[in-house]
Amino acid sequence: MVDHMVDTSRPRGRVEVQVGAGRRRRWSAEAKGRIVAESYGPGAVVSDVARRHDISPQHLFAWRKAARAGLLALPAEQAPLFVPVVSELLRDRATAAGPAQGCASITIEIAGTTVCAPAGIDACWLGDVLRALKATT
Repeated sequence: MVDHMVDTSRPRGRVEVQVGAGRRRRWSAEAKGRIVAESYGPGAVVSDVARRHDISPQHLFAWRKAARAGLLALPAEQAPLFVPVVSELLRDRATAAGPAQGCASITIEIAGTTVCAPAGIDACWLGDVLRALKATT
């Protein structure tokens, strides 16, 4: 027994077909790193990069924050250069300022702040200092 007959001669309501990725996607760490590196590229606009990969700009900013915190690795060949490194022999500066000390060191200038690191300094400690300095600027 049939309780309900469908009349196919009458027009039916509107049907929407959504094409593309669903809203709950899983991104691999490599894909996230590649997209973040692309957003740091010269002339890149975060909104444009996010639109190309069908994610929201806020999502991409969260990934960029994770990359800055060291929680997300960027591809080595596309990693952005945050601070240019300028090296010079300190002996040249020391002779002008006073007697030479005879040991090599590195001077890092970031946002008007200078960090002098002598030879043999603990790399972990120097990294902590630079991260703290970056967080304050």
